[in-house]
Amino acid sequence: MYESRTDGEAIAVSLVEPRAFGLIYERHFGAIHGYLRRRFDDQLADELTAQTFLVAFDNRARFDQERRDGRPWLFGIATNLAHRHRRSEVRELRAIATLTPERGVPIEGVEARVDAERLRGTLARSLADLPAEEADVLRLLVWAELDQPEIADALAIPLGTVKSRLSRARRRLQDALGLDPTAERETARPGSSRR
Repeated sequence: MYESRTDGEAIAVSLVEPRAFGLIYERHFGAIHGYLRRRFDDQLADELTAQTFLVAFDNRARFDQERRDGRPWLFGIATNLAHRHRRSEVRELRAIATLTPERGVPIEGVEARVDAERLRGTLARSLADLPAEEADVLRLLVWAELDQPEIADALAIPLGTVKSRLSRARRRLQDALGLDPTAERETARPGSSRR
């Protein structure tokens, strides 16, 4: 009955018929939960996902019903709720940074695994040290798989701000990991080959 409606239409109907909001939950629960699960443990991801949909339901009258897709709006709510838990997230990343690589590495893929293990602590430390606004943009891009306009929509910031925050976050991570950004551009050019 509601399935063919856009998110904006379903939210508009939910103002009169609240159960119509269930379509928004069904469509976007997996994406929101997956995003929060990448950031937090199962229990906290479950709680924050539930809170995200509760906040969305309570604020559904403010949603621009002309918008077809509610995902960026929901990711914005989820990101705001996650900010409250940022301190514990930073502590976890710093704890990961102190872990030593696991022993007993399987022979298959050993080179890639050794490289990943070598960078794990530095990467975790670098992510923990990113300013929150840069980390949010990066997480929404990588974990939520939003494009830059959707991130701007989710965080209610201009697209140019998203681009500059993402650029700064990438630069910080490249510097921390000792990566040469010019080498990355060289290998990305058509006709160039990795050796």
